[in-house]
Amino acid sequence: MISSNPNSSPLFAHIHPNAKIHPDAQIEPFAVIHENVEVGANTRIASHCVLYDGVKIGANCRVLPGTVISGDAGQLEFWRKDAATADMGAEVRIGDNVHIESSSNIHGGIVIESGSWIGSNVTIHDGARIGKNCKIFPGAVISAIPQDLKFNGEKTILEIGENTTVREFATLNRGTEYHGKTVIGKNCLIMAYVHVAHDCVIGDHVVLVNSCNMGGHVEIGDHVVVGGVCAIHQFTKIGHHAMISGGSVVRKDVPPFVKAGRDPLQYEGVNSIGLRRRGFSNDKIAEIQDIYRRIFVSGMNTGRALDFVEANLPPTEERDEIVAFIRKATRGIIKGHTSLPAPKLEKNASEN
Repeated sequence: MISSNPNSSPLFAHIHPNAKIHPDAQIEPFAVIHENVEVGANTRIASHCVLYDGVKIGANCRVLPGTVISGDAGQLEFWRKDAATADMGAEVRIGDNVHIESSSNIHGGIVIESGSWIGSNVTIHDGARIGKNCKIFPGAVISAIPQDLKFNGEKTILEIGENTTVREFATLNRGTEYHGKTVIGKNCLIMAYVHVAHDCVIGDHVVLVNSCNMGGHVEIGDHVVVGGVCAIHQFTKIGHHAMISGGSVVRKDVPPFVKAGRDPLQYEGVNSIGLRRRGFSNDKIAEIQDIYRRIFVSGMNTGRALDFVEANLPPTEERDEIVAFIRKATRGIIKGHTSLPAPKLEKNASEN
């Protein structure tokens, strides 16, 4: 049972006598702190906050009024019986220097690492793993259960890498039993109203512009920019350093280093500006352009073009990455313009 503790809190704050509250922590009136809770030095728990069992908050944090934090995921969503049993004793671990704005709800086994900022009215569900120095803006929903009819309450997670920003009302779902987790890399910008579905894997330095929506199991490489109001089909892959025009429907895989636009989506050239910004030399960009001329504008079919590239262009890391990506594209790749005649291939001796 929770009782008032006048030695460590002002009047009307209720702190369980077994809670571990640092002497330098500040607990404001009408805050409620349950038994199995730890609060670090110089941390401020504002009025009308509720900290349930299983919450551990580091030093120099701020939790503003009306926020509810609990290790019990059952307060938000259903669990399979075996998963719920496995979840008993889950903890919310919040690192040092974390700021949580008012009226946020944080429930389940969750980790928020040091230096992160959580805006008002954010909901963070069980399984969230939020890295250092992340910013989660108001109204975002983090690690909610997948919108997948096959999901049956299995324990899964959502990972967000350090220095990533999630803007207003984005919805990021955790994984299913298929992959076990959804992953968002470091230094990403997830803009307002973006939806990242279950089991997606997003690389580092990715920008998803407003209202970009993706199905499950999408894979996006590092340094990709996806324009606003794009729809990305489930199981689609987008290679490193690609750029997708706003309003696109992405039904096929998009190879690395390219720009893609129009409807239906097609090759629009190499992302040369983005590559220069990231330190690619003019010679390297010219090499990538030459590869894609063979693949997209030579008139050859994809398989023949890849054979030509491997047989006639010098092996480099970029060449091998492009060839490997396209050969592994289970959904096929976007198409290109056909404006040049196919180059003549030397005949084998047996054909002469």
